[in-house]
Amino acid sequence: MSSQPNSYTDSNSHSAGGATPHPDVLQPDAPQQDASPQGATRQGAPRGTGPAENGQRRPGEDPARQSLLNVRAEVGKAVVGQDPTVTGMLIALLCGGHVLLEGVPGVAKTLLVRALSTALSLDTKRVQFTPDLMPGDVTGSLVYDSHTSEFTFREGPVFTNIMLADEINRTPPKTQASLLEAMEERQVSVDGVSRPLPSPFIVAATQNPVEYEGTYPLPEAQLDRFLLKLTMPLPGRAEEIEVIRRHANGFDPRNLSAAGVRPVAGAVELSSAQAAVAQVAVAPEILAYIVDVVRATRSAPSFQLGVSPRGATALLNTSKAWAWLSGRTFVTPDDVKALSLPCLRHRVGLRPEAQMDGIQVDDVLGSILASVPVPR
Repeated sequence: MSSQPNSYTDSNSHSAGGATPHPDVLQPDAPQQDASPQGATRQGAPRGTGPAENGQRRPGEDPARQSLLNVRAEVGKAVVGQDPTVTGMLIALLCGGHVLLEGVPGVAKTLLVRALSTALSLDTKRVQFTPDLMPGDVTGSLVYDSHTSEFTFREGPVFTNIMLADEINRTPPKTQASLLEAMEERQVSVDGVSRPLPSPFIVAATQNPVEYEGTYPLPEAQLDRFLLKLTMPLPGRAEEIEVIRRHANGFDPRNLSAAGVRPVAGAVELSSAQAAVAQVAVAPEILAYIVDVVRATRSAPSFQLGVSPRGATALLNTSKAWAWLSGRTFVTPDDVKALSLPCLRHRVGLRPEAQMDGIQVDDVLGSILASVPVPR
């Protein structure tokens, strides 16, 4: 977070010719790791510039903000070392967007969503996406009632607040596409009748980044529907020891109440928070900076597909949410940088030759952030 609330100066800015990755590139094991969705290390940033930690309420703290910050502590009772992902999920809820979670099996993706929904008093349902899953298995379908001799609609698991679409890339495109209307319009249409989904509603979809046999990669049009793509790394040594210690002491991931996870916020606080985020101010220079970052992805030599205007809007909204969570009423360039990787990494496409050279999307985005002039 910026340590100069009245200035847009960024001490880490580089000249247009610089190609050094920005220090905000994901460093999960770095000391002084913050809880931004990117898990970025704020080099040189003073303590206390980010959201309040451990439920400590600051003088004059917004109750809605404090309630959402307390959610991290509650989720931490069940999940170790995934604060950036929890923050990203909170930002998605504040913006009304969807999240793509990427991580190897066993890093607590499902447990995190369950713990988050418990802490927020929200309903959640999980669907295991398989090759034989049909669209009606997700959205719901008409079922014949022999007692009334009529067809009645039976709601599918999409009628919830947080839908966990587990391994979404293992189901055929026809079933993947059944989520498009729900994600964009917040409704499901069956037999010509549109049925609204509960509010709030977000999709948290997971996919395995290392196993692609028997999968159906999401098309660009569907990837663009996700507000954020969050990577869940393997825990560090100390964190993994803590995981094992908890299990040795009887922790049961299927019994969150026994772990002490309790509701600390709800739909009322979330609605108040969304209204507050909408009031966060964005200077014209910051708007121009967001556009410059996005336009730079379209001319990057390593990319064959750049970020669309929808991506620019997503970067704006998520930056406002992160600024509000950080206790500010305005957006700084650091907010934009903190959200650039999770907000843009799934909206770009590497050229085949770049893939053969082993170039990573995050590295290219980091170079872009280092080269785009920062507003002062």
